[in-house]
Order: sequence, then C-alpha cells, then structure tokens
Amino acid sequence: MIGPALYFAFASFGLALLLNLWRAVVGPTLGDRVLALDTMVINAIALLILYGILEGTAVYFEASMLFAMTGFVSTVAYAKFVLRGSVIE
Repeated sequence: MIGPALYFAFASFGLALLLNLWRAVVGPTLGDRVLALDTMVINAIALLILYGILEGTAVYFEASMLFAMTGFVSTVAYAKFVLRGSVIE
C-alpha cells in the first residue's frame, strides 16, 4: 500500500533534484545558484529518507542527518564566501 506512494515521492523528488541542477547551472545570479544547491541538498536528504523507509533500515536516516549537517555547513561557508570573498578570516 505504501509502495506506490514511495515511488511517486521518488519520482517527484528526483524531478525536483533535476530542476534544481538546471537552476544551479543556468541560474542568472550567484544567489540563485546558492539557493539551488541548498535545495538540492534538501532533496537529496528526502531521497535518502525515502530509501530508508523503502528498505526498512535506520542506517539511511543517520546518513541523512550527516548529509544535512554537511549541507548546512557548506551552504553557510559558500554564503560567507559570496559576501566577503573568503571563508576563513
């Protein structure tokens, strides 16, 4: 019963990931590219969680938490680089 919903969610988040990739490549401004990369991280986290639900294991939930922390730190570092020109002062 949950299988078709999971596959629909996989398709939806996969399509969103591809559209974000397109925005990251074509984006007219640097801010659009930063937001697209941040949204790609969120979509990848959602795909990891969905795969964890499909497999029924908790390993993918822990991996998604690690990916979320890494994505947050990289987004903050990239935004700081865009604003100031360097990450480490």
